[in-house]
Amino acid sequence: MTDLYPAADDREVLREAAARHTTAVRDVEAFLRRLPEVPDPADLTEYANLVTREEQTRADRQAAADAAGLAIASLESE
Repeated sequence: MTDLYPAADDREVLREAAARHTTAVRDVEAFLRRLPEVPDPADLTEYANLVTREEQTRADRQAAADAAGLAIASLESE
């Protein structure tokens, strides 16, 4: 029999993963707010690093959601 509700530990892991993802997204936003009109190579590198971190934290959040029983069907149209 499957549990109807995820374990408390799974929910806490998911909350923590969501908080890390939120922080990563906010860091991207903060970067974009201070981005100069003409970005230099350092800006491009920083942006790439921030986006990579945001994508990884999103993947981590999704994995935690799946583990907590919150898997959803693909939202992409076919």
